[in-house]
Amino acid sequence: MATAITHPIVHHDATAHSEITLWGRFMNFTEAQSTSHTLWFFITLMVHGVLVLPVPAVLIYYFNAPVWVLGVTMTCFFANIIANMGGSGIKTTITLFLGSLLIHLVMILAFVL
Repeated sequence: MATAITHPIVHHDATAHSEITLWGRFMNFTEAQSTSHTLWFFITLMVHGVLVLPVPAVLIYYFNAPVWVLGVTMTCFFANIIANMGGSGIKTTITLFLGSLLIHLVMILAFVL
């Protein structure tokens, strides 16, 4: 006797749950920015080149920060460039960019205050 076991089809509304958390809102924002991926690539390059890359020079010279600050900055910079030039998605682009900014903000606060 063959018995067919069927599972009910359950449809989950992905947007209903993702609106609740901050991470879900961030992911919705990144998906909405998918048409502007090239713009985000240029924003990442410009902000890193103008604002983020001078951070280790200032921290090391004026605030006696250790040299590993330069290594962290170069790692963040090249991670962003490699991810963007390698064709990563918009979620990866914006997440790496904001992660890099947060890392540098923490380093600035740690050595200046």
